[in-house]
Amino acid sequence: MSLFRTRWVQLAALTAFLAAVGIQALRLKYCVLDYDIWWHLKVGDWILEHSMLPHTGILSRTAANLPWVAYSWGYEVLLSRAYAWFGLMGIGLFGVALTIGVACFTFWMLHRLCGRFWFAAILASITCYAYLFNGMPRPVFFSQMLFCVTLTLLFEAQRNGHVQSLYWLPPVFLVWANLHIQFIYGLFALGLFVTVNVALRLVRSFGGYGLDNLAESTLPIKPLLTVLGLCLLATVLGPNFYHPYLVVLAYTKAKFTYTMIIELQPLTFRGYTDFIELFLAAAGFYAVGWQKKLDIFKLILLVVATVVAFRTMRDAWFVCFSAAACLADFPAPGASQDRAFRWPDIVTVAAAVLVLLFIAGPAVDFNTRELDRAISASYPVNAVNSLRRNPVPGPLYNNLNWGGFLMWYLPELPVAIDGRNDLYGDDLDRLFYHSESAFSSYATDPYLNESGVVILDSHLPLAKVLTIDPRFRLIFHDDIATVFVHRQQR
Repeated sequence: MSLFRTRWVQLAALTAFLAAVGIQALRLKYCVLDYDIWWHLKVGDWILEHSMLPHTGILSRTAANLPWVAYSWGYEVLLSRAYAWFGLMGIGLFGVALTIGVACFTFWMLHRLCGRFWFAAILASITCYAYLFNGMPRPVFFSQMLFCVTLTLLFEAQRNGHVQSLYWLPPVFLVWANLHIQFIYGLFALGLFVTVNVALRLVRSFGGYGLDNLAESTLPIKPLLTVLGLCLLATVLGPNFYHPYLVVLAYTKAKFTYTMIIELQPLTFRGYTDFIELFLAAAGFYAVGWQKKLDIFKLILLVVATVVAFRTMRDAWFVCFSAAACLADFPAPGASQDRAFRWPDIVTVAAAVLVLLFIAGPAVDFNTRELDRAISASYPVNAVNSLRRNPVPGPLYNNLNWGGFLMWYLPELPVAIDGRNDLYGDDLDRLFYHSESAFSSYATDPYLNESGVVILDSHLPLAKVLTIDPRFRLIFHDDIATVFVHRQQR
C-alpha cells in the first residue's frame, strides 16, 4: 500500500491543515478586532436578558424606533454565552472555532464529492486561502458551513438519482434561517436545482428534441417540489417569521451602503486572493464544460455565484464553494476512492488539533492580556475610561466603525450609529459618512448639533475640524480617539 494512501498519513495531513487554519486565526486575533462583533455581542446579551427578540433599533438613539430584524440572533446568543463564560478569551476562541469549522466543512464537502483525500485536501487549502482570512468570523461563517452541506446533498442527489438525501435539507434551513440571512443563497441553489430538474423532466416528456447534450434528470418531480416547499416553510418557522425576506428585499434596494463599505464593493484584483478566486471560478467553468453532458444547474449556479462574488468581495466565498464543488464532482477516469472517515478518525484529528492549538496559543500571544491590548490599540478604551472618571451627559455622537464597541463598552449612552446598515438605511448612513468626512453638511447634522459628547477616531477629518469649531470643546485626545463636549450642553 502506498504511503500516501495510509490513513495515518492522511490524518496527519488533515490535522496539519486544520491546525494551520486555527493557528492563523489565533495569531490574527481578528475576532476581537472586528468592528461588528461588539454589537452582535450586545444584541445577544439583550436577547438573553429580555427572553425575546428585538423588533426595533435597540441600543441606538437615532434609530431606536425604526423596525429592525435580528436575523443572526442564534449567532448572537452563542457569542454572548461564550463571553459570559470565558470573557475575552471566549470571544477569541469562538471566532477560532468558527474559522476551523469552515475549513472542516470545506474539506468534508470536497472529500465527500470526489472521494480522493489528497485532491480534496489540496483543493480545500486553495479554497480557504482564497477567502477565509479576508473576512471576520461573523454569522456568515455559519452560512458558509451550511452552504457546503447544501451543495453536497444537491450534487450527490444529482449524481446518484436518489432524492432521499435531500430530506436532510429542511432541518438544515430551519437552523440556517436563525443563524444568518444568507440562507437565501442556499435557498437559491435549491430552487435552481429543483427548477432545472423539473424543467428537464417536463421538456423530455414532450419529446425533448435537442437535449441530448444535456445531463439527464432522474429525480422524481413531486419529492423535489415537496423538499423545496418544506425548506421554504422551515425558513419562516423561527421567531422572525417571514421578516428576514423583507431585509433581503431592502438590501437589494440599498445603494449608498455598497459604495461606503469596502467589503461590499467589487473585487479590486490588487491582492493574490482575488486572482485565486478568479482561478477557481475559471477552473469550475472548465470542469462543467468539459464533461460529456452539460449540467445546466452547475452552469447557472457558477454564473450567478461569479457575478455575485465579483460584485461584492464579502461574498467571494459563494463562487469559491460553488467552483470547488464542481471541481470535486468532476470525475477522474479510473481514480479509486479512499475509505470514508469514521468517528475514530474524526475524534483523533479533533484531539490532535486541540493539542496543537493549546501549544501554539502562548507562542502567538493568544491570551486575555494580549487580546485586551489589541482592543486598547484599536478602540477608544482610554477615551471611555476618561469619560467614566469625568462623566459628561449625552446624547452621544460617534463614528460608524466604533458604534458597536461603544454600544458594549459605554452602554449607558445609546450610540448614534453602528454597523447595522439594514437598520439605518442609505439616508442615515450617507448623513453620518458625510459628517465623518467633514463635508460642509456636517455643520447642519442634527445629531451632531444636539449631541452632548462626541467620540471620534482621531484620524477622521471631522475630529480635526471640530478642534476649531466654536460649538465644541476638546476634552480628550490621543492617537486613537478624540473626545469633544458641546459647549451648550455643559
